[in-house]
Amino acid sequence: MKSTPQDKTNLDPNSEEELTISLSKEVGKRRNFAIISHPDAGKTTLTEKLLLYGGAIQQAGAVKARGEQRKVTSDWMELEKQRGISITSTVLQFAYKDKTINLLDTPGHQDFSEDTYRTLAAADNAVMLEDAAKGLEPQTRKLFEVCRMRQIPIFTFINKMDRPGQEPLELLDEIESELGLSTFAVNWPIGSGELFRGVVERATKEVVLFSRAERGKQSNEIRLKINDPELKNLVEEELLTKALEEIEILDEAGCDLNQELILSGELTPVFFGSAMTNFGVRPFLDNFLELSQGPVARNSFDGPIVPTRESFSGFVFKLQANMDPKHRDRVAFVRVCSGRFKKDMTVQHARTGKQIRLSRPQKIFGQDRAVVDDAYPGDVIGLNNPGMFSIGDTLFIGPRVEFEGIPCFSPEIFSWLRNPNPSAFKNFRKGVNELREEGAVQILYDKDQSKRDPILAAVGQLQLEVVQHRLASEYGVETRLEPMGYQVARWVKGGWPALEEVGRIFNCKTVQDAWLRPVLLFKNEWNLKFIKHLYSRRGLFVFLSLKCAIWEMKVIKLFRQDQRENRSGANR
Repeated sequence: MKSTPQDKTNLDPNSEEELTISLSKEVGKRRNFAIISHPDAGKTTLTEKLLLYGGAIQQAGAVKARGEQRKVTSDWMELEKQRGISITSTVLQFAYKDKTINLLDTPGHQDFSEDTYRTLAAADNAVMLEDAAKGLEPQTRKLFEVCRMRQIPIFTFINKMDRPGQEPLELLDEIESELGLSTFAVNWPIGSGELFRGVVERATKEVVLFSRAERGKQSNEIRLKINDPELKNLVEEELLTKALEEIEILDEAGCDLNQELILSGELTPVFFGSAMTNFGVRPFLDNFLELSQGPVARNSFDGPIVPTRESFSGFVFKLQANMDPKHRDRVAFVRVCSGRFKKDMTVQHARTGKQIRLSRPQKIFGQDRAVVDDAYPGDVIGLNNPGMFSIGDTLFIGPRVEFEGIPCFSPEIFSWLRNPNPSAFKNFRKGVNELREEGAVQILYDKDQSKRDPILAAVGQLQLEVVQHRLASEYGVETRLEPMGYQVARWVKGGWPALEEVGRIFNCKTVQDAWLRPVLLFKNEWNLKFIKHLYSRRGLFVFLSLKCAIWEMKVIKLFRQDQRENRSGANR
């Protein structure tokens, strides 16, 4: 009987040993990271320049392209091109030197934080991008906390050094004092803004002179030793002297470069440069490969799953509809966690228990895709999704594996989504369901089954606008939004039986989610606290628990209140 890739009983020990060595070698080649930042810090521009230096593209695009300039690779959605912002996460794989890099570009806007948080679940490292003028910004702080919770190593790139900005020492101090994160400056700037002349590499004691690259092309790096006589003709003496004095301060009072501290998330290497002009990108990429960690073990409900585990396992962290609008396709993004993935392999679907043959796996590069024959831990592959996959699903071979769930957010904005054209109801329903599956927005429904219009539940207003735009452009359905006037949602633990025991809860609205679970909507936090206080006084204790970043309500002791008491209490 012919052996299959999943049946190694007929293989000799040497073959098994070779497979193990090959797997370990491929795992060692992988690097995986996500870029996080506040909007307009230059995240998408840096992504484009990393692709340029990695040889994945021949010319870097611009976020706001003019004339014959090409658009950026990561912002492939039409609305992203129009607004000049990232709306959805993008996977970009390329080779650099002897490594295979999986770059995860994330949206910076807070309205799309949920997509960013899901993507971080698939990342092994994070690059925190800062604007030299603005320093730490609110969204950067939030994303840093997520990285800290996940114990992800963080690399810091301080961008836009060729523009007026804060003092470098102040930027480092801000990171250390506000984030509690030690810093090590791998290079140090000579001047800033109009006086920005380059950086000093602390390890090699070399000066890398600043130069503006030709639009979309790689920059030519001019390197000179600190004691090179020619340097006096190229850099003002006072600027160089100041930079060297600051480096001496860092040498005496700062931290040493310790890779163990970097991998534990306690120390961040800091780089200075300008992504727009391509300066400092290559040194960052070179140092990142040396200092970053490869694929790490992933937590499952049965303990950590190491990358070198021979049996394949992976999880779905993102769904995307209509990557190719012509074919109305749906793609599931899978992070490979262990073993070797092979084309046409049959895997187990943990949630349903079904066996699925993965016949057309794809390598993702922005909007572009190509058939991939194999993949290894750290890689991200795309699978055609006819509706069987959900975010957080685990795929595996061999002993059962189920990875921990991926967080989702409690929404803060609620609007009825009206379809004024009944003839387009089929496309309307299809579009709403597919956008819900990919996590673009949460969908709620009225308890009254006759009211078929969905309720869009989002973190920010921009999410609602994106849904409307995509329904119009991708599904041909024009819609209308009607705000509901609620700001807080709570899921009810115990389901409908718990609510039936309580009876009607006044001054809030009861709806249901796509899985028919009850959800209570409150006008604001004060409204929620008041009702919680009211029911606590009457013998009903309300317990709020945080589970996977979704706030759920658990009713521990239930007593029916008469209508009059509820009304009188609500009016006080």
